[in-house]
Amino acid sequence: MARYKYQGRDKTGKKSGVVTSKSKKEAVIKLREEGIRVLNIEEVPETFLTKDLSIGNPVKLQDFVIFLRQFATLIKAGVTVVDSINILASQTNSKALSKVLGQVEEDIREGNSLSSSVSKHKKIFSNLFINMVRVGELGGSLDETLERLAVHYEKQHKTRSKVKSALAYPAVIGVVAIGVVIFLLIGVVPTFVGMFADFGAELPAITQFVLSASVFTQEFWWVLLLIVIAFILAIVLIRQQKSTRYYLDLFILRMPIFGKLLQKSALARMTRTLSSLMTSSVPILQALVIVENVVDNEVVGAVIKDSRTALEQGRSMTEPMKKHWVFPPLITQMIAIGESTGSLDEMLGKVADFYEDDVENTTDSLKSLIEPLMIVFLAGIVGTIVLAIMVPMFDMFNHIQ
Repeated sequence: MARYKYQGRDKTGKKSGVVTSKSKKEAVIKLREEGIRVLNIEEVPETFLTKDLSIGNPVKLQDFVIFLRQFATLIKAGVTVVDSINILASQTNSKALSKVLGQVEEDIREGNSLSSSVSKHKKIFSNLFINMVRVGELGGSLDETLERLAVHYEKQHKTRSKVKSALAYPAVIGVVAIGVVIFLLIGVVPTFVGMFADFGAELPAITQFVLSASVFTQEFWWVLLLIVIAFILAIVLIRQQKSTRYYLDLFILRMPIFGKLLQKSALARMTRTLSSLMTSSVPILQALVIVENVVDNEVVGAVIKDSRTALEQGRSMTEPMKKHWVFPPLITQMIAIGESTGSLDEMLGKVADFYEDDVENTTDSLKSLIEPLMIVFLAGIVGTIVLAIMVPMFDMFNHIQ
């Protein structure tokens, strides 16, 4: 919702204030219903304190899929595009999507097409969505295109959720482990320092290490905090620069265990997107440009770019893929068959199905494997600290006896 500052007049005289609405036109209608004749109205610019803060796309993928399903149903039922947008803007649970749909509705009422209207909001609507909608408008099959987009984003949401669930468990356990270690080093270990000092005997190496770590953590906790902040900022800066993001993505794909999973996820997203675009009759060269931008992996994107260049030069798009380790033979062989038989969209869809199922199976296997390993890892860290405290205490008891 946008905020509009207005000046007007009602039965009591001049009146001014601020009204919240999806568009300027709707704000004027709302004020008229309240008996205010608007003399001047303008949108209030968003500030750091008033705007909704968001990282990446402010619309959840799940909300976007629901929007697509409902949109396709309304179009099939014979409801006009502009009325469908109006209905969906009032029904969606996403404030960001509701606000944008209000602006899209206003643009359409002014005579613009749906594709040109949504292209003004690329933070919400991807190039994939914009181009497929444009093709659907030209071919008179907007309802089918929206259904196809809904299926595409549903599969993407399912795959992404599986990957996130596989990565979330070790991340949570890691944070818990760090929290437990800090608590022990700051809250528990210092209570034994005086006791060990009175003991006077030489402490085991592991106990000396734990005591030193405790002293360092208490005195220089701010250094550890700065290291964490610097690490997070470094990752953010690396992700913002395309040249450095390539090497970060390369490192991620080369990681043991999780690298293969993320590679399969990227390939599933690439093949599914390319299949959806080609099924919607988007030209192959244009489709490859879109895939390069939406695949969200610079390593895969660089190979896609080389494949596009190969096609422009009259060669097969599989040539650069065959030379790169990130593309396994299954993909290159299936694409080559699709090129030779004229069924590239179908072949890409089958490859996408295979990798989406593979990601699902891999994540289930990883979670069953990682869970006991992370429990052992956490128990090992806590056990080491406890052991470092208990060993000298046993020596003390032996001397007393």
